[in-house]
Amino acid sequence: VQLQASGGGLVQAGGSLRLSCAASGRAISSYVMGWIRQVPGKEREFLTAISRSGDGTYYADSVKGRFTISRDNAKNTVYLQMNSLKPEDTAVYYCAADVGYDGTNYSTFDRSYDYWGQGTLVTVSS
Repeated sequence: VQLQASGGGLVQAGGSLRLSCAASGRAISSYVMGWIRQVPGKEREFLTAISRSGDGTYYADSVKGRFTISRDNAKNTVYLQMNSLKPEDTAVYYCAADVGYDGTNYSTFDRSYDYWGQGTLVTVSS
């Protein structure tokens, strides 16, 4: 599967962005999907995951209550709605797919994810 992330950009603190991750080559219904971000020079941070069924979700404490992951299997796309953005949310955001779990299960370890998109830059100004 190939993943294409989009929707990044420059936004003021307190604003919102919606990232999209469009998949091709295979249906995303076969995968757990996640979003991970990375600030240059720092370790990757696992943000959120959604199970194949869509019924199971996980959020890191840093984004809980502000970010929402969703999936539209018919459109073969996963979304990350980001609200109340803060300057510390500035990073490159990656979507990723994991073949290893089914049902409502998922992994919260980025190394578990098998396929990655190219990343989209989000910059939040203060």
